[in-house]
Amino acid sequence: MNARVAVPLAKAYRLLNHGPTVLVSSAHAGRRNVMAAAWNMALDFDPPKVAVVIDKATLTRELVDASGEFVLNVPSRQQAALTLAVGTTSGRETDKFSGVDAGATAASLVGAPLIEGCLAWLECRVIAEPHIQQTYDLFLAEVVAAWADPAVFSNGRWHFPDQQRRSIHYLSGGSFFATGDAFEV
Repeated sequence: MNARVAVPLAKAYRLLNHGPTVLVSSAHAGRRNVMAAAWNMALDFDPPKVAVVIDKATLTRELVDASGEFVLNVPSRQQAALTLAVGTTSGRETDKFSGVDAGATAASLVGAPLIEGCLAWLECRVIAEPHIQQTYDLFLAEVVAAWADPAVFSNGRWHFPDQQRRSIHYLSGGSFFATGDAFEV
C-alpha cells in the first residue's frame, strides 16, 4: 500500500470537496465488498460528516446496513479501470477483491477495508436516518478517521504530482475526467 498520513478531522472535508468519484468499501460478518459512487459529498466540519448514495439492491448496502460503517476511498486516474469494474459488477456474483484485483488493508477504526493505491481514505460510521436511507438511498456518516497519500495531499491541500495520480470524476458510459490543475483568484 502506498504511504498514508493522518488528515486532521477538521480538514477531512477537503478530501471530497472537489467532487471525486469514490469507492465505497464495506464489511460485515466475514463478507466484504467495494462499489463505485459518484454521488457523494462532504457535509460538515466538526464533527466531519459525509453523504453518499448506496442503492438498496447492492451488497454494499446490505453490509453497511448490518455494520453501520464504510470507507470512502478516493481512487486515482491510474485506478479508473478498477473503479469502472467495481461499479459495473455485482458483489453478489463475484468477489470484487480477487475478481478485479482490488487490494485491501485494514482500517484503523472501522471494519471496512481501505482500498490500496487510493489517494485518500475516510473511515465513516453511519448516522442513523432511516427515512432518508429507505426513501432516497442516502447515507449520512461521521468521519472518524481520515488519511491521505502525502505525495498528493499535505498541509491541507491537494497537489497532484503527475497525470496518473489525480482524482477522477465519473461522467457516464465508462467516461471519466481527471481533476485539473488548481489555480487561485
